[in-house]
Amino acid sequence: MSDIHSNDNHNSFPLSNSSDSSPGLNKNTATPFAKHQQQPKEKTEIWYGEEKAMDGLVITMSNVKKRADVCGDSLSPSFSMGVELIKNGYIDFKKRGVTIRFITEITKENLGYCKELMRYVDLRHIPEVKGNMAVSETEYVATAKLEGESKPVTQTIYSNAKDIVEQHRYFFENLWINAIPASQKIRGIECGLEPVKTEVLENEEEISKRMTELAKGSGYLRACSTTGGMRLIYNRFFDVYKDAVQRHREGRHKGVRWITAINNSMDIEMVKSFLSEGMDIRHVKSIPLPSFALSDKLLNSTIEKMEGGRMVTSLLSSNDVLYLNHYDAIFNELWKTGIDAKSRINDIEEGHFINVDVIPNPKETIRFVAELNKSAKEEILILLSSENGFLRTEKSGGLNLLNGLAFKGTKVKVLIPSAFIDGGKIDQIKSKYRHIEFRSLQFSLQLVIGITIIDREKSMIFEIKDDTKDSFLHTLGLAIYIEGKSAALSYVSIFESLWKQTEMYQELQTHDRIQKEFINTAAHELRTPIQPILGLTEYVKSKTKDKEHKELLDIVIKNTMKLKKLADNILDVSKIESNSLNLNKERFTIDSLVLDIVKEFGSKLANDKKIEFECINPNDIPTITYGDKNRIGQVISNLISNSIKFISKEGLISTSIERSGNIGSENNIVVVRVKDTGMGIDNEILPKLFTKFTSKSFQGTGLGLYISKRIVEAHGGRIWAENNRDEKGATFSFSLPLNGQIQDRFQIENK
Repeated sequence: MSDIHSNDNHNSFPLSNSSDSSPGLNKNTATPFAKHQQQPKEKTEIWYGEEKAMDGLVITMSNVKKRADVCGDSLSPSFSMGVELIKNGYIDFKKRGVTIRFITEITKENLGYCKELMRYVDLRHIPEVKGNMAVSETEYVATAKLEGESKPVTQTIYSNAKDIVEQHRYFFENLWINAIPASQKIRGIECGLEPVKTEVLENEEEISKRMTELAKGSGYLRACSTTGGMRLIYNRFFDVYKDAVQRHREGRHKGVRWITAINNSMDIEMVKSFLSEGMDIRHVKSIPLPSFALSDKLLNSTIEKMEGGRMVTSLLSSNDVLYLNHYDAIFNELWKTGIDAKSRINDIEEGHFINVDVIPNPKETIRFVAELNKSAKEEILILLSSENGFLRTEKSGGLNLLNGLAFKGTKVKVLIPSAFIDGGKIDQIKSKYRHIEFRSLQFSLQLVIGITIIDREKSMIFEIKDDTKDSFLHTLGLAIYIEGKSAALSYVSIFESLWKQTEMYQELQTHDRIQKEFINTAAHELRTPIQPILGLTEYVKSKTKDKEHKELLDIVIKNTMKLKKLADNILDVSKIESNSLNLNKERFTIDSLVLDIVKEFGSKLANDKKIEFECINPNDIPTITYGDKNRIGQVISNLISNSIKFISKEGLISTSIERSGNIGSENNIVVVRVKDTGMGIDNEILPKLFTKFTSKSFQGTGLGLYISKRIVEAHGGRIWAENNRDEKGATFSFSLPLNGQIQDRFQIENK
């Protein structure tokens, strides 16, 4: 090692005795600063052992002529000022006027050594410096690890190769540019301030260190993540979180708060682990991305979902007060709207919770419902929109999946509303899936929705945009997934009512009288669950703040109202055919009644049609008739509703009131007409228009006109309809007598 030379002119401190192989020394004559006349050869080697390593460092320091650069970890200041031989070298540098630039990580622990070191070097700070090296004009030395004060190095890399020296001088220059002056860092530490720093970490070790640092140095701790994020903390960092809770108990911390979404038993298990340690947790329906953890000093945030407790690969970390305030505001708003975790867990375990999710994409809906069916443990109940819905389900492979689940023990029931498609084809398809229970309603509900209920706990409601299409992809609109026993049981009530209805119909269809009793019973059964569904849906709507969710819940309300109207119509038919329709007579002004109904339709028409309404009344004085005002109003509403159905996008509905005949005579009548500009009446339908279940519309059951006819006839009037001759559309008219010859009670003959 005699190729490492020293300078004869500077012999400020002695070296310990070294062996013959000590770098650059002749043990009989050399001093640490004895000048070697010989030009050194290029070499790179490792000095092993305490003596060789320390002797080499001292000689390398003595060889520095004008300048040297040093970069070391947080222990390098204590090593430089605490090891006498090395400190003497820095003293010698100052005497000789050598310029030394020094980079290290300045911390509270090494602050005193850094201040002392600044007497001899130009010191700068960079966080988390790894390793130690020094480079002069001609030499380079490095050691991986220092032990600090009074601890010598035991292994050092040395090189005087020109390329290596230049390379490390280049590395140092880049570090120096990004380092901050030591005085700034020291002032921050002494004043309790840290420099503003925002960075993205992608090294797992650094991410782990920063996540630990956030919890360990916190005065309070706030977190918002999925339960996957909670599992990550539980698996790798739970001890530091528990330590924060312990400090809270001792009055040295403000506590740990966590916001997450609790939706199933796995979530509950994880949340209970945190609750048992004394952390405060609240549930929110949807966790916003990014997930984040926040203290009074630091923010960590990631867009990764951390499913199953997976470690994040990228972490935004910042102590910027703007970030801290922003995320603190987000957390506080979520905390205000959150539900106490214990209450949420209790609701889930007892089945008293509702979780609503909207699936706007038909592809996602198809995938989701397949997974939902597979998750069933005991029962699947399906109410299809129509027989077309049944054909689509078979074509898509849905019936095959359901049949397989039924074969394995899951009870599968499918209700098919009839649209009078070829019954033989339907029966042929049913026979292929022997493990599924099928039932067919004897009329189409035309609700334009489908319903799937899983294990009486989960419900899926499908909007049917176009029931004529063969593919679900082109048929489905939005879907609503509702998790909660109370909601599911409401839909189960509807399903079971309809299921019993089909059962009763199959048993009683051969007997006309019993069939009428069945319709009456079914109507009552159908009405029973409707009000709870409306109330429940209105309750959910009042709780949600999401505009889209409100619109979708309006769809549920709208279609439930359709179901209510269907039940009312069936009940009316039952009363009519059992001769028990009672009319509550009174004198009323029919002009006012018509005008009020028209105004109501004009103000509350809730669809995308552009329809104008007008009311024509040429009579000079009000027309007073005698009868059941509510029932006559029902007829007028039915006729206007019928016109609305057959106007595709825009049009006009004109309602008029005409009086004819002499007062007191047999022909003294009032005629109410509802004229529209819709598509008119199909010639095939026209002869049987006012009979039961006559309709080609996908929006009705064909009961409204039948009921209207029987009500009008019960008042001694008649009802008729015709297509407009010179214009598009149709006109529906009914007449009522004005002679007052109306009986107290009207018995409608069963036809």
